[in-house]
Amino acid sequence: MRIEVICTGDEVLTGKIVNTNFGYMAQKLEDVGLSVAWETTVGDDRANLLEAFRLAAARADAVIVNGGLGPTVDDLSQEIAAQAAGVELVLDEAWLARMESFFERRGRVMSANNRKQAMLPAGAEMLDNPIGTACGFAVTIGGARFFFTPGVPRELRRMLEEQIIPRLLAMAGAPGVIRLKRFQTYGLGESHVDQLLAGVEALAPDGSVKLGFRAHYPQIETKLTVRGADAAEVERRLAPVQDEVRRRLGNFILAEDDEILEGVIVARLRALHARLAIAETFTAGQIAARLAHLPSAEHVFCRAVVARDLSQIEAASGMEPTDAAITEAGAAGIARALRAHAGATHAMAALIDLDDAAAEGIDFGGTIWVAIATAEATEVRRARIAGGRDWLRLGAVELALDSLRRHLHGLPLRERTDFERT
Repeated sequence: MRIEVICTGDEVLTGKIVNTNFGYMAQKLEDVGLSVAWETTVGDDRANLLEAFRLAAARADAVIVNGGLGPTVDDLSQEIAAQAAGVELVLDEAWLARMESFFERRGRVMSANNRKQAMLPAGAEMLDNPIGTACGFAVTIGGARFFFTPGVPRELRRMLEEQIIPRLLAMAGAPGVIRLKRFQTYGLGESHVDQLLAGVEALAPDGSVKLGFRAHYPQIETKLTVRGADAAEVERRLAPVQDEVRRRLGNFILAEDDEILEGVIVARLRALHARLAIAETFTAGQIAARLAHLPSAEHVFCRAVVARDLSQIEAASGMEPTDAAITEAGAAGIARALRAHAGATHAMAALIDLDDAAAEGIDFGGTIWVAIATAEATEVRRARIAGGRDWLRLGAVELALDSLRRHLHGLPLRERTDFERT
């Protein structure tokens, strides 16, 4: 099936806002075995929108139009859709009542221009938007089925997943149930993961399981897309393949499906009734920021020390400041001192020693020391990461968090990865 995505809006066309909606739509469609053949971005211009709709209608089977469903004069999608389909705009009384109730529940008066959002092309199929006032709809233009969606990301995402993807799969004649299984790994490059997983699809000999990857440094996402007539059949086909993926990737798997690394860490800390303190340099506090905002983090996260100067880290950890260089012993000492000073069960020091050239603003790299201390023992992991400052910072944050995950689950800290040199 040939799919086109049309993103509308002057602010998108001119680059004033980054078009994250398209990336999300394309990825979600790819996850269920549907590929986007064309992407068009068009501004808030009637003639250009009409031309884009007619061009898409002539070459695509399905078209998703994002944006232009709001109440203001530059929201033109309903008007141009009706013109392209050769029908009139008509008032959807049911959606108008929904909008009035939406405003009333929030103690607000609906302005008159919002009525425009209930004007749909005659004969259009309404696509529900339970969290907003922009009514999505579907209409046939030429030989293509058009799906119109709001530009607000959270509204688009819900409509895409609940309303549009099921309709597209039905159009494509796909099996009744599709399951996407995801594994997040850290420490292995995409080519290495591909090599490790060679042949796993053959465990489902009917070809019902498709293997794919998505790289988002420093993690790699491994995807298994499974199709079947019903949920039981999907699970039966998936089981041997996912078990083999777990076996081959082993300790490098940090999370599955909707889990995230920091969520796994907080859950494990809670299970251990543990309290964590962190000291970090060069990271701009990103390690603490990844953890502290999560639900339940207040039960396990007790202190973060963020500084660029090592002596400041030492002082905040209850040590006498020194002018010493960052070493394995020094990182371990800071972790032990911070744990005692903060009254924590676990403390982690993530210290980055920039190369001289990097310290002067030239991209080169640095050495990362990660030390994790408990009352019983202290573990240290050393790694080098080469690249620009942002690359180094992101890699250091992920390295530290993965080290903490490994420690909390009793896994080896020093297992070799593609991203570091020890």
